[in-house]
Amino acid sequence: MSTNTMLPDQFADLEPFAPTWSVSDANERYERRLVSTMEDLQAFYDAAVLRGPEAISHLNEFDITDLPEPQANLLWMYCSLSAVSFAVDVFRQPTVPETCGATMPWTVVPYP
Repeated sequence: MSTNTMLPDQFADLEPFAPTWSVSDANERYERRLVSTMEDLQAFYDAAVLRGPEAISHLNEFDITDLPEPQANLLWMYCSLSAVSFAVDVFRQPTVPETCGATMPWTVVPYP
């Protein structure tokens, strides 16, 4: 892996999305979705969905409790895809409809 990348080399095409979407905190992932444009969400969604099966296969080669940093970043990126997919597939907007764009009033406890 080169020194300026966040993801495993075979996922270099997803690297432009890594600084925004490779985030371990669920609240931050949600907040990033809220402040993103639909164009940005759609671009990330389109790129990541295409590589999803390969990403899962790649991550299955590692112990989830001891992921190297590039693989951990890939995992967090796909956790972000879960949040983004609701905006793209269901809501057709970054916010949840009829909530006035409210942020989450609760804290998600991170997985150990």
